[in-house]
Amino acid sequence: MGRVAAPCSGPGRIVSFLTAVPCLSCKQQQRRRRRHRQSAAVDRGSRGSMSEQGKSAASTPASGTPAPGSDTYKGWLFKWTNYIKGYQRRWFVLSNGLLSYYRTQAEMAHTCRGTINLATAHIDTEDACNIVLSSGGRTYHLKASTEVERQRWVTALELAKAKAIRMMNDQSDDSADEEPTSQSDHSEIQGTLKTLASKLDDLSTCNDLIAKHGAALQRSLSELETLRVPLEGGEKIKAVNERATLFRITSNAMINACRDFLDLAESHSRRWQRVLQHEREQRTHLEETIEQLAKQHNSLERAWREAPTHAVNTPDTPTIDTGVSERPRKEEASDEDEDTEYFDAMEDSPAFITVTATDPSHHRRSQSNLSGASGGQPSDWNQEDNCSVSSNDFSGKELQPHRKRRTQITEKPNYSLNLWSIMKNCIGKELSKIPMPVNFNEPLSMLQRLTEDLEYHELLDKAARCENSLEQMCLVAAFSVSSYSTTVHRTAKPFNPLLGETYELDRLEEFGYRSLCEQVSHHPPAAAHHVMSQRGWTLWQEITIASKFRGKYLSIMPLGAIHLHFHASGNHYVWRKVTSTVHNIIVGKLWIDQSGDIDIVNHRTKETCQLKFSPYSYFSREVPRKVTGVVKDSDGQAHYILSGTWDEKMESAKIVQSSRGSSSSEGKQKTVYQTLTPKLLWKKYPLPENAENMYCFSSLALTLNEEEEGVCWTDSRLRPDQRLMEAGRWDEANVEKQRLEEKQRATRRRREAEASKAIDEGQDFEGYMPLWFHQRTDEMTGETIYVYKGGYWEAKERQDWSISPNIF
Repeated sequence: MGRVAAPCSGPGRIVSFLTAVPCLSCKQQQRRRRRHRQSAAVDRGSRGSMSEQGKSAASTPASGTPAPGSDTYKGWLFKWTNYIKGYQRRWFVLSNGLLSYYRTQAEMAHTCRGTINLATAHIDTEDACNIVLSSGGRTYHLKASTEVERQRWVTALELAKAKAIRMMNDQSDDSADEEPTSQSDHSEIQGTLKTLASKLDDLSTCNDLIAKHGAALQRSLSELETLRVPLEGGEKIKAVNERATLFRITSNAMINACRDFLDLAESHSRRWQRVLQHEREQRTHLEETIEQLAKQHNSLERAWREAPTHAVNTPDTPTIDTGVSERPRKEEASDEDEDTEYFDAMEDSPAFITVTATDPSHHRRSQSNLSGASGGQPSDWNQEDNCSVSSNDFSGKELQPHRKRRTQITEKPNYSLNLWSIMKNCIGKELSKIPMPVNFNEPLSMLQRLTEDLEYHELLDKAARCENSLEQMCLVAAFSVSSYSTTVHRTAKPFNPLLGETYELDRLEEFGYRSLCEQVSHHPPAAAHHVMSQRGWTLWQEITIASKFRGKYLSIMPLGAIHLHFHASGNHYVWRKVTSTVHNIIVGKLWIDQSGDIDIVNHRTKETCQLKFSPYSYFSREVPRKVTGVVKDSDGQAHYILSGTWDEKMESAKIVQSSRGSSSSEGKQKTVYQTLTPKLLWKKYPLPENAENMYCFSSLALTLNEEEEGVCWTDSRLRPDQRLMEAGRWDEANVEKQRLEEKQRATRRRREAEASKAIDEGQDFEGYMPLWFHQRTDEMTGETIYVYKGGYWEAKERQDWSISPNIF
């Protein structure tokens, strides 16, 4: 063995075994020995009667006066459980403002029976030995063995409560004294980390020693088994006892070090948890405040828009700016006239500043100087001609309809959506075969939604009469924006058309146009659309819908170009749609936003118009759903500024002068455009009465599913599930929808089988071909698109639909 005990150099005269146990501080050794004596005394007291237990507890230092500056107080108390068991003896631990109790001391390592926070607790004494603690609906009835013991506990509880309240107040004052607190917290954390590292070193040393002595003890036991001589056996047994003693002492040191480490880690982890919880609550409160402010902002905005004094700035009654702008500005820092209003450019768009001049005489006096900058006479826009925009043109339709269209449909039933009824139908099925209920739909198909683009067709009628191609471009741009006005309240999805499904809208007698849509492909879904107007224009498009689910929102990206041709001038315009985003897919109220750019090109004159749809943001000071644009000629010179919102109106202002302005904060030099008073291009029609109960349909949308005589039997009006939904019979509509989808799958499987058979036999197989459209290469864009090949309206006149398939 060879190792003996030597006294430590500290004043406590605590024995340290050389190379056998780590040399810890004397103060720590004293605390460990005191705990050992206390545990032994408590164990002895627990074997007596209840009164003997009380006497033992009273005489034990563990339940005595708290040590000066100590944060922990432990001892036995009797806790009221119920009327059957009465008071039961429990081990209570007071630490860091929390009073916890256990059935035994051994439970402290793994099971806590209950905890009460003294910071919010009320302490009361009923009689000589009772203590009552209550906090947040939880009440502890405790009893001490003696009155002296009760007084010691009350003193400890009051001190702990005061300290807990002081700590809580200090944490709440962190925001008032940010820098000093962070410095002290940093130093405290560093000190704690050093202490924890030291404890870990002690644990590592003890672990090595335990392994070493355990191996030596094992060897000694092995030698003891091979003994033959009694004298030698006595020496070996003595050696084994010495090694066992060293092993026991080392193990005790290991256990004590573990207990100290655990106590320290628990005390600081609770504090860190409180700090983390406080930060989480502050963040949640901030998010709720921001959301509330955003809602209030939207409410105020809506109220301002609906005010009767709004929208008085029409071309008939122009508003004269008298120097008081709607936006605050520093007038003393400006060298311009007081009758000038400034608008900053949007980010990520051509940087420019629009200066609206409200005194027409000023421009007439200086038109000789301005005409060169604008490329034409400023007074041209003010002259009355066939293309001038008058507010009377937007007060109603140009012609009264020959037949009375319906103005209402069956109100939307208030059906609750059972998610389990959807999920149970998804078990074991492919994603493409999951039947989605009509609860997510509106009683219109995608072909009818595509036809809704014609709601403001009078813009194209007016554009066809324009002699100036730049003014015509402004009206075409307004038409491209107007197609999104019906989507602001329409969060339900339209029905997916079946392959070969068609939809016609014949308004030839009323408004001079005919529209035809056909679903030309199912995977990917694609629809072709053709509109012919007797008022001088033709529009066609092929739209393929691509969507991406991004967790909280769904992005819908229409792919394909829209073509518009004016017969008289030969101007051919091409543009593409922007991305639509449906927000709050998982949780919250659905809402739709439009974002991106639309580039309109006149391929005959090479004139362009770039429209920017600004995405909505809680933190933006811009008007929600804002749209801005610039109309330029073939040389890139700007002539008109477009502004407005895609859900309300669009205006255009003629540029009379342009100059280079100062650099912005991003280092980009802005262009300053001086314009005439804006003219109204387009304004949204108000929704019909009770529209909120009719899927928020517009006046045109209400008529799209109205029954018509003589339509093809593939028309969306005749689709049974869609018509049942419109009638409010949603359960029957779900059954019918599932039948139609299964019928379409069976048709596709049959077509695939025929194609496979033809390939096996070496024959050519012609896939599905649309009836009324065929693929051609577009001369303007070079793309292959579906265009109308004719024959539909002739077949309607003959009422010959024999070539049409039976898809319903």
